[in-house]
Amino acid sequence: MRVVSLLPSTTEILFGLGAGEDVVGVTFECDFPAEARERRVVSTSAMPEGLSPREIDAFVAAALRRGEDLYHLRADALAELDPHLVVTQDLCAVCAVDVAVVDDALAYLGCRADVLTVDPHTIEDVLASVVLLGERTGRAAAAHAWVAGLRERLAIVAEAVAGAPRPRVLVLEWTDPPFAPGHWIPEMVELAGGDPVLGTTGAKSVRTTWPAAVATRPDVVVCAPCGYDLDASAELAAGVAHHFPGVPVWAVDANASFARPGPRIVDGVEALASILHPGLAGIPAPDPARVLAIPPTARAVSLRSTVR
Repeated sequence: MRVVSLLPSTTEILFGLGAGEDVVGVTFECDFPAEARERRVVSTSAMPEGLSPREIDAFVAAALRRGEDLYHLRADALAELDPHLVVTQDLCAVCAVDVAVVDDALAYLGCRADVLTVDPHTIEDVLASVVLLGERTGRAAAAHAWVAGLRERLAIVAEAVAGAPRPRVLVLEWTDPPFAPGHWIPEMVELAGGDPVLGTTGAKSVRTTWPAAVATRPDVVVCAPCGYDLDASAELAAGVAHHFPGVPVWAVDANASFARPGPRIVDGVEALASILHPGLAGIPAPDPARVLAIPPTARAVSLRSTVR
């Protein structure tokens, strides 16, 4: 089977299922596992490089108003790969190539590939997508075993935080302007033993304002900007921490464990639990490879840079 994956999360799942040899095409964002970078890139971004978060937001908003695609699908590469299965999404026009674009391209090329649309909105949907991909690639047993292990890890966290005080948690899915999270992220906070103060599980992320964010009176702020790794998230977190004096602010690897609907969101739940409930039996201390606290000194430096 020849598979083209147009989502970083499904690429990760396919490789995790042992179907990596079947994957012949990926997107420019497919970076996990490292072997995925060796596959042919069939989808690239229309966005210029080097933009700030505010510039990215402005670019995306303008493109959507004009009805322009944010991704370029390389039809020539798709035709040459002649896939049996193309995995895409219809969840978010900002996240990846839309399924309508894929359908049009395949029709134009005369390609008879099956198109599988994966649109998870909740953690349960994410786990179901693992099973679905396993079934479509002949690896159902591996998929079910993998999901069972992920459920066991979530159950361990749930048992550890049961009965503990639940801090009010503000997760920022974007920082300039601020966005409240949606889809599976509020659910991740709940599973980790917190109460999400903005965002609704299963719904879209929404633009908000700093006064509205501050008014939620969070006990903890978590910076998880979509598309950013841990170090980049930490830089952005330092830049917004002055909005929340006296409140602990943390940065997480949004790319790995929050923004992408793949199996590593379970890592994200465990990381959140380590932030919210360190020291509880079964909950490890925060791992600096997964989460970073923003110290007051970093906040002060970032604020001075912003003022300048």
